[in-house]
Amino acid sequence: MGLRHLLTAALAVVTPAIVHGAQIFSNHGTLSGWDGQQTENKGKISQVTNIFYEGGTALKFEQTYDSSYSGRYHAEVRTLNGYARGETRFYGFAFRLQGDWQSSPAQSYNLAQFIGNFGSGSCDEWSPTTMVWVNGNRLMTRVKSGTLCSPSTSPFDTGINVTPGTWHKIVMQVKWRSDNTGYFKLWYDGAKVVEQRDIKTTLDTDVRFQFRVGLYANSWYDSGYQGSQPFRQVWFDEIAIGDTFADADPDQW
Repeated sequence: MGLRHLLTAALAVVTPAIVHGAQIFSNHGTLSGWDGQQTENKGKISQVTNIFYEGGTALKFEQTYDSSYSGRYHAEVRTLNGYARGETRFYGFAFRLQGDWQSSPAQSYNLAQFIGNFGSGSCDEWSPTTMVWVNGNRLMTRVKSGTLCSPSTSPFDTGINVTPGTWHKIVMQVKWRSDNTGYFKLWYDGAKVVEQRDIKTTLDTDVRFQFRVGLYANSWYDSGYQGSQPFRQVWFDEIAIGDTFADADPDQW
């Protein structure tokens, strides 16, 4: 074999081909096509055309702190078919924080989560597992394992400081397992920033988990409001679930 053929063969090994499998869910930044949405207090979800990643529309999520309100601050859309234990899937979306987003290390805002309904008679009726959030402006994620009533949470620091006012894309691949055969990977703007192998990635249950995106100002409920920016906005576009990277990557489908 000549040098040229050797180089070609080597490149074929290290350069993955774009392979499409089955796209399980997709949304081009529209209010239609979801299984539902959740807004609390002054939360708002709208379909907009002035700011978008591609295709002409995006979803804008808003939340406003209210000192007279004691509940949670969700503004999310959901698809019920997020995952069940035993599956392996890719998830992707593009997001944009408002341009004047104020970063406070003591405040976190959730962007995406997987959550299951275990019923009112359980020790935790609604339990989230993997979440993606910004703490200050640091992008964080996690997995949760163990039993519903005695879970173990493993957070991962992506090392990324999110730039407000700019579109970014996230792709995740998760092998959902409750034993040490799972894995979790996350790409940010095309670069892999988290890869955890041979880990537990979900609770010891066969409940099917929803996949939600939006703005959940969880710190306002969990630790109290801090800072001087009570009004927050996040945009989302090109949200997808699929069997391959290309099925979920906002730039490929």
